[in-house]
Amino acid sequence: MCYTTGVQFELVFTFQAHEELGRIQGHDPKQYKKIAHCLATLEQDPRYPGLQSHPYETFDEVYGQKVWESYVENNTPSAWRIWWAYGPNRGQITVLTIGPHP
Repeated sequence: MCYTTGVQFELVFTFQAHEELGRIQGHDPKQYKKIAHCLATLEQDPRYPGLQSHPYETFDEVYGQKVWESYVENNTPSAWRIWWAYGPNRGQITVLTIGPHP
């Protein structure tokens, strides 16, 4: 699934990320709003300081490419994160999964 809003990057969601986003939207609107804000910022500028995006090497082998982690929350127990990778095409970011920090 793709969402295009005329911004710097197009967000592409894996099936897992899409399903998790839908589940959160139905069960926790407050958390969904935080995630939606983070996704909007991510598509504008993945290097935005508030996202604290950084490589997350634990998933590199699982997904076969460099994986990044961005903060949805910080300084909270089980703070939520978004894991993503550049591509598959130029100008795209693939959201791999969304969830609490392991």
